[in-house]
Amino acid sequence: MDGMTQDISTDDPRPYHHGDLHRAIVAAALDVLSESQSTEFSLRELARRAGVSHNAPYKHFADKRELLAAVSAVGFELLAKRMAEATKELDSPRKRLAAMARAYVCGGVNNPALYRLMFGGYLAGQDDGRPAIERTAAYNMKTLVVDAISDGALGRPIADTEANTRTMDGAILVFWSQMHGLTLLLVDRLVGPGDKMEELTENVLQGMLDGLVNSIPTIPEGAWVGPPLAG
Repeated sequence: MDGMTQDISTDDPRPYHHGDLHRAIVAAALDVLSESQSTEFSLRELARRAGVSHNAPYKHFADKRELLAAVSAVGFELLAKRMAEATKELDSPRKRLAAMARAYVCGGVNNPALYRLMFGGYLAGQDDGRPAIERTAAYNMKTLVVDAISDGALGRPIADTEANTRTMDGAILVFWSQMHGLTLLLVDRLVGPGDKMEELTENVLQGMLDGLVNSIPTIPEGAWVGPPLAG
């Protein structure tokens, strides 16, 4: 598939280095998560992996949930970077949006544990809120999709204004629902085989985009497609 990105992995350059303990612990968590495909690891294990004392992580993270929120935020940053890289040579807004969708699906299929952390309910609080650091990173990723839709990816420009919020969110809801659902179906092997992932993604993607060109649903007043920046 043209423009298909690689998996979200710790081989990517990240905006931190091991001289920064906070970021070194997050890097260790990303490595363990990618290798084990499980969040069942301890802060002590991460400290050992990072080569610091077992108490060191607690100087930067109150608990494991706070650490995983930082890991999820980096996951969104990495995904946004891959989505941006997939579109940088493309002039057509529709092709840009399609390239982002491919990057989204590919990233989730290749690192399911990170994907489930980012988009699952593990980090949701009792009030259904999610950590602020994660919400901000997710919002920045959403901006890439908004820009492509605003530029005309769905057949006509849609100004990113308050008046168009419900229409824009309606388009994003359909786009996200289709790509998120396909990603999980592929991850859980309810759709396959794996070597048909690119063709399956392309078929779903183009059908979804054609549908949105013909009709964009408007979400109900008061509904949100997020996570919202406010908790």
